[in-house]
Amino acid sequence: MKVILKEDIKHVGLKDDVVEVKNGYGRNFLIPQGKAKLATDGALKMLAEDVRQREFKMDKLKKDAEALAEKVNGTTVSIKTKAGASGRIFGSITTLQIANALKEKGFDVDRRKIVTDDIKELGTFPATVNLFKDISATVNLEVVAE
Repeated sequence: MKVILKEDIKHVGLKDDVVEVKNGYGRNFLIPQGKAKLATDGALKMLAEDVRQREFKMDKLKKDAEALAEKVNGTTVSIKTKAGASGRIFGSITTLQIANALKEKGFDVDRRKIVTDDIKELGTFPATVNLFKDISATVNLEVVAE
């Protein structure tokens, strides 16, 4: 029996794979559980169209991420915070503060995509912004006292 998998199944295949399984396994487990559907001619045509559209969307997202990475890479962002006399700041710099500072510069970046070390003192620090699977940019953070 040929089925189209709707999700990854260990030892069977990945999502959107067309696989050959035993009749009982497909009819009694995969299809009733919603993990697969029968591989009819119409379903195979729909699968091909879905894959084509998904690739088109991923290409567009990748191009947008590359363009944003080119603009953001090497940008210096200044963040003001309260600090003691020795140069240690009260608390730490969060990714939300970095995202807000980037937004003021005109770059709309999700805070969950920003990776940085724990910043607890004044100075200049690098932060990585992961924009897509393998596309990232480096931003310089300048932490200054208020």
